[in-house]
Amino acid sequence: MSGLCGWIGYGSADDQIQPIIERMTKPLIRFDGSPTQSLIGNRVALALAASNRYSHTYRKEGLFVGLWGYAKFSNSSVELNRLVDREGIAKVIADQWPLKREAILADLSGEFVCCILNDHLQEAVLAVDRMGTRPLFYQLSQQVLLFGTSADSIVMHPSGVSEVDPQGLYSYIFFHMIPGPDTIYLGQKRLLPGEYLIYRNGRIEVKKYWQVQFKENEKRPFAELKTEFLALLHSSIRETAEDQKVGTFLSGGTDSSTIAGILSQVSGQPAKTYSIGFEAAGYDEMGYARIAAQHFATQHHEYYVTPEDVVTAIPQIASIFDQPFGNASAIPAFYCAQMAKADGLDKLLGGDGGDELFGGNERYAKQYIFSFYEKLPLVLREKFFTPLALKVPANIVPGIIRKMCSYVEQAAVPMPERMETYNLLIRYHPENVFTREFLASIDEAYPLTLLRKIYNQTHAGSLVNRMLASDWKFTLADNDLPKVIKACELAGMNVAFPLLNSEMVDFSAHLEPQLKLKGTKLRYFFKEALRGFLPDEIIAKKKHGFGLPFGIWLQQHKMLQMQAADSLNDLRSRKIVRPDFIDKLLGQHLHEHPSYHGTMVWLLMMMEYWYKQRVSC
Repeated sequence: MSGLCGWIGYGSADDQIQPIIERMTKPLIRFDGSPTQSLIGNRVALALAASNRYSHTYRKEGLFVGLWGYAKFSNSSVELNRLVDREGIAKVIADQWPLKREAILADLSGEFVCCILNDHLQEAVLAVDRMGTRPLFYQLSQQVLLFGTSADSIVMHPSGVSEVDPQGLYSYIFFHMIPGPDTIYLGQKRLLPGEYLIYRNGRIEVKKYWQVQFKENEKRPFAELKTEFLALLHSSIRETAEDQKVGTFLSGGTDSSTIAGILSQVSGQPAKTYSIGFEAAGYDEMGYARIAAQHFATQHHEYYVTPEDVVTAIPQIASIFDQPFGNASAIPAFYCAQMAKADGLDKLLGGDGGDELFGGNERYAKQYIFSFYEKLPLVLREKFFTPLALKVPANIVPGIIRKMCSYVEQAAVPMPERMETYNLLIRYHPENVFTREFLASIDEAYPLTLLRKIYNQTHAGSLVNRMLASDWKFTLADNDLPKVIKACELAGMNVAFPLLNSEMVDFSAHLEPQLKLKGTKLRYFFKEALRGFLPDEIIAKKKHGFGLPFGIWLQQHKMLQMQAADSLNDLRSRKIVRPDFIDKLLGQHLHEHPSYHGTMVWLLMMMEYWYKQRVSC
């Protein structure tokens, strides 16, 4: 789908403007070669790079409107949607803008980035969709607002700042990505889901046009909910597929299997499905994908990723991400998308979002169990149970008592910090990982401060809904969606997420909490509503996905070992990570627990590759 970029508040000689906008656009089209179009005014410029289906622009009387992606108005705005069908979404927004201004954003749904520039008034409004499906970066420099769907675009402008932010690097190691609103560059930010930015008089203000409103006491008959849910699945998948050649990822989980089955129904022909396997014990779930493919009689395609594939893909994966990104499952997603591209498809459908809408992650059940401890009287917790658990030596007590002490020790940590109990960086301790000079330049408390801020701003009474809303940002917008989108972009494939349809999100927000997590039963409503449609084996299986056995393969494959060692040795010179930590990681930790410590090797590799490709030494 490529993207958009531009500025407001910057003027230059006419013969310089076009080369600047071309430089900013270049990072957007380097992998798929999408056609571009530019709108240039006196002190504004806007470029969109995408096929006609995803590129929407309109210009009149100094007003520039650009929308990248696809969007419509809410179902209640029937007349506006009719106008969209006739005139295009950008023109309708431009016509409605003088009347509704920013209020029009709340009526939009879909996967999009919207940009409205007024050259005469020197005003701008930028917005991303409700779930932050597509990113938008921005930077204010000397009253010039730069923006783009890639951080790489912004640094291509003469006013762009390319100085790396140490805090961004620290957040990357902590979270395995850099969560918004922060980025890898100093002074550069990113809009959060449902946010918009107003630029006026050389200043910016960021606001929310949409925020989830959970209705936790809305009781409805199960049969009625099931009927509405199934109708939403069908309408969302039908709308997302449109009249294109569409297929779907198929991991064998409930989300991808549901999309595969319903895609077959709405298209009237067997869905094209794509699965990745691994020759590694405990990682390969091709068997479940085959069960779903056979059950729905799909046109199924498989590929087994090898260590050699990983060696080849690592530089490419590092190059597609505009800031360090540490989710290794981008590699299997890429090979999946590559299969679909070779098969002649226009778009893949991803099942991302189902776990975060309907309560499917194991940590939800785990935190539910820990929440029982919070219901004990405070005086008992503070004066007796917690001090006792912390004093008991773990190496001299029987197993059952040790487990009880571990439970109390973890349960005593408040949410959301408790979800980071197994965080790699916390386990290692930052002072053992980073150099003293680097730590002096950052705030070690910032990641947890950000977690608390996002977690506590959710207006929900239930634990599960607070965790879900937090995951919409950290798991979806910051991690899983960029992973899939960028992996597909590298393969030249468009991707969409029908489970994140606005109506589906609203439906989820109105479900009773216990229908998402019933005791420790994950995705209770989702699974029961689809019982009889999905194979029983799929409903009963535990969540897995396309996880890459990187740490296991790193123990066995010489080329992978050399690639990792070379990257980490080069990283030493940057004075970010302690050399003795790198030695211990490769020489001891990795052999003790390959899967766990392999993750840190991957994180450091991806950081070094990002540096090599974007930052001069």
